[in-house]
Amino acid sequence: MTEQPPPTAPRPAEYRIEDLAHLSGATVRTIRAYQDRGLLPRPERRGRANVYGDAHLARLRQIADLLDRGYTLASIKELLQAWDAGLDLGGVLGLVAEIDGPWTDEKASRISRADLDAAFGGTSDESAVAEAVELGVLERLPDRDDEFLVPSPQELAVAAELHSAGVPLLAISGHLREVRGQVEHIAARFLDFTTEHVFQPFLDHPPTEAEAAEAAALVRRLRPLAQQTIDAELARAMRTLATRYLRQHLNEALPADRRTASAMGPEPQGAVGAKAPKAERAAGVHQPWPAPGQIADPRTATGPATTAPEATTPGATAPGATAPEAVVLPAETVEAVRALVGAEHTAAFITAAARREVQARTLDALASGSPRRSPRSDPAEGPQRSQG
Repeated sequence: MTEQPPPTAPRPAEYRIEDLAHLSGATVRTIRAYQDRGLLPRPERRGRANVYGDAHLARLRQIADLLDRGYTLASIKELLQAWDAGLDLGGVLGLVAEIDGPWTDEKASRISRADLDAAFGGTSDESAVAEAVELGVLERLPDRDDEFLVPSPQELAVAAELHSAGVPLLAISGHLREVRGQVEHIAARFLDFTTEHVFQPFLDHPPTEAEAAEAAALVRRLRPLAQQTIDAELARAMRTLATRYLRQHLNEALPADRRTASAMGPEPQGAVGAKAPKAERAAGVHQPWPAPGQIADPRTATGPATTAPEATTPGATAPGATAPEAVVLPAETVEAVRALVGAEHTAAFITAAARREVQARTLDALASGSPRRSPRSDPAEGPQRSQG
């Protein structure tokens, strides 16, 4: 009986660069670029031909997978070097998958062109649709002109509701651009904050599988915090500002003789009449005076000042006086004071200066009626006294 020779192992696969490109989906030019950047090992040289193997094909597929996950080529090079050094990439890839996961429970939907037009008044507007596609509110579907993908149905519903309330589509898209820029700034600040205080220990070296798993767990814990923080702060701001805005506009709708600063509710920081004892002491005022009316917005205030009678008439500051009226000041006056003392002290400074001027004129008026007149008792010199 003759002895059978042992079966020979199958020869490893060998590819020309064109074959490798076809199997991997990469172009010949891309394969050569990966070699130059150190992402792909050099092929075996046989005579005048370059021979690639299964290891090259597997590496190209790894690179393609990491690119799909959002990695840059520089990051991929570091990961592959860690892989070649014997580190397990499973934990790292799991961390990437966690970060790439959805940051909201909202599900994308589709909407037909007919339903879209109906939601916005029943009129087709190609420019508005193009604007929505550019903003990502709508996404076109391949080979479908009568249907769109809606990544955020809630966002589209908000736009439709605003439009039904009378807001023009152009104003809605402009508002979305502004809000998006501000929200992206907030998101960047939150990422900077969590990176500095939470994730920095995982970023100064290639993480082990255990560290990557720990970081992924932290991402899951912190993921809802940004949304919760924004929800709470937006609710607080809307509650505060909406009441103030409503009172302000209702007050402006009243006749001028019925407008009062008290109708505005709590005034914003820096409004005339706000308590500023340090500023008042610096201006020489040491006793309580009734708060004058609110100063109009310096950006719109024009023309000569309109002063409430109680702010200029001696003796009109007695306790129990009627509610003060609004006072309009020239914009250049407000800007000059702001440049002198700062925005936070502008209102208090104007209040204190007005009180001091009234006080000086009152003293001059009293002195002018006295039998013994001082050399500077002329009321016309009152303003000079107030500058001392």
